[in-house]
Amino acid sequence: MSGRIALIDYGAGNLHSVANALKAAGATSIDITSNAAVVACADRIVLPGVGAYGACASALRAVRGMTEALNVRVLGGGVPFLGICVGMQLMAEAGEEFGTHAGLGWIRGTVRPLTPTDPSAKVPHMGWNDVVPAVPHPLIEPGEAYFLHSFGFESDREGEGVVATTAHGGAVTAAIGRDNMLGVQFHPEKSQRYGLALLERFLAWRP
Repeated sequence: MSGRIALIDYGAGNLHSVANALKAAGATSIDITSNAAVVACADRIVLPGVGAYGACASALRAVRGMTEALNVRVLGGGVPFLGICVGMQLMAEAGEEFGTHAGLGWIRGTVRPLTPTDPSAKVPHMGWNDVVPAVPHPLIEPGEAYFLHSFGFESDREGEGVVATTAHGGAVTAAIGRDNMLGVQFHPEKSQRYGLALLERFLAWRP
């Protein structure tokens, strides 16, 4: 049983695509919500995100009580959490897009511009790429997923917190996590069979 899923609406995510993918993966109770009280009672939480890091961070903090509810429910309550694209990046301590902006600070590291060493690797990184597990994780399996981003997570401690990587003119973080939280740089809702399988594992996850 996946229980009640809070899909956070803070004006910065492709909510309906994510909701449809969660339903296709077996979710039966999804609240698309900007209500911190709903998040505080959720059994699973999904934080999407599309756009600039600073704008997304500001929009999330502008929702009354939301960051507090996330900290209480995810850090304190241990409920399964999934961050998608910029939602993953917001798990970091900071992001350096149009200035430096504070994130949620759940994973030690900073989101910085992609700097491929191979000049043929264009930015933004867009399209299908391999997801390569960096450490064993119950939700991450090898496969191909769809990416669209210009910034990437860099760990402060030699890869600590990095769950998977991909290659785009060098190694790029594909997923981060610890304990009951996982963030993916790729879009599960656009990653067809691979993405749906990941969401199915998330719905069954009992960290």
